[in-house]
Amino acid sequence: MPKPTGPAGTGQLALTDAAARQLANATKTTAQLETITPRWLVRMLEWVPVEAGIFRLNRVLDPESVEVACPPRDESELPTTYVPYDEGAREIFLNSVATVVDIHTRVSDLYSSPYDQIAEQLRLTVEIVKERQESELINNADYGMLPNTAPEQRISTLAGPPTPDDFDQLITKVWKEPAFFLTHPLAVAAFGRECTRRGVPPATVSLFGSQFITWRGIPVIPSDKVNVDDGKTSVLLLRVGQSRQGVVGLFQPGLTGEYSPGLSVRFMGISRNAIASYLVSLYCSLAVLTPDSLAVLENVEVGKFHEYAHTYK
Repeated sequence: MPKPTGPAGTGQLALTDAAARQLANATKTTAQLETITPRWLVRMLEWVPVEAGIFRLNRVLDPESVEVACPPRDESELPTTYVPYDEGAREIFLNSVATVVDIHTRVSDLYSSPYDQIAEQLRLTVEIVKERQESELINNADYGMLPNTAPEQRISTLAGPPTPDDFDQLITKVWKEPAFFLTHPLAVAAFGRECTRRGVPPATVSLFGSQFITWRGIPVIPSDKVNVDDGKTSVLLLRVGQSRQGVVGLFQPGLTGEYSPGLSVRFMGISRNAIASYLVSLYCSLAVLTPDSLAVLENVEVGKFHEYAHTYK
């Protein structure tokens, strides 16, 4: 009996996978963006709405000059005093992170199933804008935390790597209700190694459904927006909230086209080239209400490893 040769003598006895896939529907994901991070800093800050994009930071001058007394039980004269205000209060203005998203109407008309192309383009752009926002909160030369840390609130590591002793020294700078440490993930790992070497592995705490290591009960929050240069980075310690005279984020409420607090998406029209444009704008800033609400550990080495002796039986 002759050997089957398949249709048209191809030698193929059954339908191929490649041909069968032409009739199959692929399950598609939305566009994945590896640069998206949890942005823990933005979540853990207290956000204060401002009017007209201006936040005036009022401070009291020379509080030590305010006189009070604990008089004996007689008719002794009480001191008179008043609390002086800073007449040159600093005004902090909201900064913008913005871009324009262009989408050809042909693309959005023809290729929006199963995912709306406009919605996807805007979603991804908003994620990138929010990533830049977190970076600006840390590094912006005008209002970022690192540039705005007071000189007396800056300390250097004792030996290079971040040790428990260094973290304790940082706590002495922000001892009034510290909220969290903030540093690069490499520094978190380096601190964990130093704790392990000393036999004091840090405890963990669950926040936002994720686990964080702690020191003295204060969570250590990772952010890749804290820069690492030549193997060195910084560790910040914050007190947060208006009521605690801490660090607060600032945003503008009630924006036209508000997409989320402080962020707006506005349609700009369609050009004669059939390109639709959308303006994505995020307005934010940050205020350090009192200098002792923020401190920085500098020159933190993240590349030191240790050899551990093991005993095998």
